[in-house]
Amino acid sequence: MNGSAWELQLSDLAIPAGAPPVIAGPPVTDTALPLKLFARGKVRDTYELSPDRLLMVATDRISAFDHVLPNGIPDRGKVLTQLSIFWFSQTDTFQANHLVSGMVPDLPPALKDFRDQLAGRFMIVRKAKRIDYECVVRGYLAGSAWKEYEESHTLAGETMPPGLRQSEKLAYPIFSPATKADTGHDENITFDQMKKDLGDTLATKLRDASLELYKYASEFSARRGLILADTKFEFGLVGDDVILIDELLTPDSSRYWDATTYQVAASPDSYDKQFVRDWLSRSGWDKESDPPRLPEDVVAQTRMRYLTAYQRVVGKELFPRKPRNE
Repeated sequence: MNGSAWELQLSDLAIPAGAPPVIAGPPVTDTALPLKLFARGKVRDTYELSPDRLLMVATDRISAFDHVLPNGIPDRGKVLTQLSIFWFSQTDTFQANHLVSGMVPDLPPALKDFRDQLAGRFMIVRKAKRIDYECVVRGYLAGSAWKEYEESHTLAGETMPPGLRQSEKLAYPIFSPATKADTGHDENITFDQMKKDLGDTLATKLRDASLELYKYASEFSARRGLILADTKFEFGLVGDDVILIDELLTPDSSRYWDATTYQVAASPDSYDKQFVRDWLSRSGWDKESDPPRLPEDVVAQTRMRYLTAYQRVVGKELFPRKPRNE
């Protein structure tokens, strides 16, 4: 799919000129389409279209600390979908992926009454056999990588130099795989463990593809004034071919920092749901019982962080303002 195709779809989602950056409508937190449900995740509802095609719908649900929160973030699913489409289109010349279309006219006739609900938040994709590993690449010492380093001076089992600081740029990007968990936390493992399970050939192919994708995306992001601190990829098999699946380089799967405010030895402000995690941590919630509803100001600010992430990466607003009539 070429760039102009998905840009046409985005223009159909435009909000009125001069509208303030506030929530325009309720979030889409659930779908019930007249198709066979293939899987329902924390964010995406996936349906079967044919023996070799799936429909992935990104809802506005948001999860934190392994819980789906009771209220969603309006337009979050559109940001995740449209950023994925953007990056799939940017990288398909050197890495095959599962994207077939994100265009409303390509939806089947059975979904004609659901087009408004689905516009901007779906992808028609090739069905693949998922490889059950998160292929993480880290260019900076943050998140669980920082915790591992603090405890053992290692990253993905590899001994690291002493004296590194939080959020510091690594000498070179490190491939840091993790097991893929449908529930609970993914578990970081070493590359050697991955090779024992998948075999040298497939594991090496996944590592090399992940590092190449990270290099491309981090250099692209740098030109947009962003630091891509780390990201994770998911791959699947179509026959013997390895393809990218799921989402790609979104705020849910990546850590984007503003290059102008980045500082070593600090936790940089990021364009993702860390804002929600921070609020939940301050709220007194025990992270075991049912989570509380997010206040409207937290919802609004989180929404704007996602929309800003899209604008910073792509170089234009997700909902471009239509010119005023003279």
